Amino acid sequence: MDGTLWDSAEGVAESWNEIIAEKKTNMPPLTKEDIMNVMGLTMTEIGDIIFKDIPVEERATLLGQCMDYENEYLSVHGGVLYPKLEETLAKLKETFPLYIVSNCQAGYIEAFLDHYGFHDFFLDHVCFGDNGLPKAKNIRLLARRNDLERYFYVGDIEADRIAAESGGAEFIHASYGFGTVSKKVPVLPAFSGLPKLMDSLLHPE
Repeated sequence: MDGTLWDSAEGVAESWNEIIAEKKTNMPPLTKEDIMNVMGLTMTEIGDIIFKDIPVEERATLLGQCMDYENEYLSVHGGVLYPKLEETLAKLKETFPLYIVSNCQAGYIEAFLDHYGFHDFFLDHVCFGDNGLPKAKNIRLLARRNDLERYFYVGDIEADRIAAESGGAEFIHASYGFGTVSKKVPVLPAFSGLPKLMDSLLHPE
């Protein structure tokens, strides 16, 4: 989702800063860049980085409070959708079943779908917060329960590429997102170009 469908970094930072201030942690406010630098990691990994100066025994509680409020905040305020996202999803849905796999917390995908009314675009979704499984295993899990034989994963960072390939998916790099990849793979410069890219991948000349 992050760096692929939308950019929620500013809203995440704002929501977390409200909790950080409320709990009087003495932490400096988080910036959008702080959040962008950890996008794609599991929530546990993000907590260990963002709250590295918070005692371990307090870290999980603070992280949980931030994640819960983040979901609430984003369901109301949304984030920044990449250009032509809705019309591109509608076009893709005409030909392909669509799914979401993310390393986010439980409720984050639902906040996105609720705010924009996008539930009808996606047949299924799963995330780290649902079951504690890493992205590669969740990609395989979703593929199994939806009887997928050939499937593609669109992501923007190297960890996505590794997880996709480990999970049996063909990887497409969303180069407009937050990161780079180390291997030559199909490149998607803008989300709106995905229908055309998929056609070229499935029907090479």
